[in-house]
Amino acid sequence: MKRKIRQLIESYQALKNPPTAPAPTLSIGDDRRAFLKKSVLGGISLAGVMGLGPQETIAMTTSNISRYSAPTDLKITDMRYTTITNGNGATNARNVMLRIDTNQGIYGLGEVRDGGDARFALYLKSRLLGLNPINVEMIFKIIKQFGGHGRMGGGVCGVEMALWDLAGKAFNVPVWAMLGGRYREQVRLYSYIPNSGGKPLAEVDMTEFKADVKHRMVDQGYTWLKMHPGIEKISKIPGTTVNTKFTPGFNDKVQSSRAQSFLHYQNTRHAFTNIQITDKGLDELAKYVDMVRSVVGYDIPLSGDHQGHFDINTCIRVGNALERFNMAALEDFLPWDLTEQWKTLTDSINTPTVTGEDIYLKEAFINLCDAHAVDIVQPDMGSSGGILETKKIGDYAEEKDTAMIMHFAGTPICFMANVHMAAATQNALALEIPNQCSDNPWWPNLVRMVGKKPMITKGFANVPDDAPGLGVELNDEEIKKHLHPEDTSYFAPTPQWNDLRSYDRLWS
Repeated sequence: MKRKIRQLIESYQALKNPPTAPAPTLSIGDDRRAFLKKSVLGGISLAGVMGLGPQETIAMTTSNISRYSAPTDLKITDMRYTTITNGNGATNARNVMLRIDTNQGIYGLGEVRDGGDARFALYLKSRLLGLNPINVEMIFKIIKQFGGHGRMGGGVCGVEMALWDLAGKAFNVPVWAMLGGRYREQVRLYSYIPNSGGKPLAEVDMTEFKADVKHRMVDQGYTWLKMHPGIEKISKIPGTTVNTKFTPGFNDKVQSSRAQSFLHYQNTRHAFTNIQITDKGLDELAKYVDMVRSVVGYDIPLSGDHQGHFDINTCIRVGNALERFNMAALEDFLPWDLTEQWKTLTDSINTPTVTGEDIYLKEAFINLCDAHAVDIVQPDMGSSGGILETKKIGDYAEEKDTAMIMHFAGTPICFMANVHMAAATQNALALEIPNQCSDNPWWPNLVRMVGKKPMITKGFANVPDDAPGLGVELNDEEIKKHLHPEDTSYFAPTPQWNDLRSYDRLWS
């Protein structure tokens, strides 16, 4: 294990040591009913210690179940959506929230990955109607064939999140309790350096940037930051890059793929751009990173992402040029599916490597971990398969002595789904919260926290222990202020997606 990975793990443990004794799960009141709520996660073993008979044991261990009717009688009756805008980029410009309704009046919330299409989820509705949402894994196996890498996984993942939210509400327990319990009461977050520092070095107002970094670290309390040491920061300086002037769309703002040509820079795999960085370019890139590191300091982790699309040889040169700045990780240097090249890169530089935000399901992560191709895996729950699949990814990585961080860029619904998973997964180091979330005061107000804890406290997400499911409810008033102009509907009926029109079996 690289020294930097070990330092990250140790720093996290030093910041937030887990409690030495189990915290009460649902700490409401001191009467007998409250005691039963607190002890329900102890289950039969606690009842056995108290010497109760079978009927009393059953009564006690089911005292915390929602009494709309028995959870075994739950049925999915509808799925609806609304779409908000959370920025103007290719991804955060469209965030789809899902609501799955049942015959008992309770509903579950999920989210299609940022930049994804609501239809990725709506296509699944006909396969859900009439099923019991507490059978999460079985339903996931029914629908997972309709997901894919990148945003194509968003529908399956959003539905899976909503099913866990429903199951938690049905049994009146938080999602993390159904995943095996929690390791931590708070989840560390990593944010980005402020936007004032995301410009080429010559354009950075140092006074403004220093003040913004102080706000990010002191006022907001973030203990891990991320930056973009990409070639767009240096390409305007003569003699720093090769071929960027002749690469279609190199300096264009990233837009959704439908607005780009297939040969656009953003759509071209790294080995095919023929872009290189000169020695002068490496020096200029180092100057930029040095500026950011000097303002942020060396006490906290600083990750890098969006270095640029170039081949493995240039990746190694960049990694070596930035080694002296003790980066916590360099992300997505290469396409995630190039396992052998990732292994070569990881073995060639001393800075930790990380990839995975576009991978659907655990199998590709297993390949990366088995080959020790990266130092850290980074699933995005909107693509990886949802809450349980992401926990499986983390658990497998742990067995291979590989850490995990979580990529995220959506609404508080997917954010809280990540929080529950990370609470229940030992090797989860940190969860991303990008600037469009950390710098928008209305972003956390898209939902209401059901329990007493706020969503975030000084750079850490709070794990709900007194609220069922994901622990959030929709804030209709706030959401309606941010509806996407292309679709301003608000959880409107979707009967056109009710009918199943295909035979989905993959074998004969």
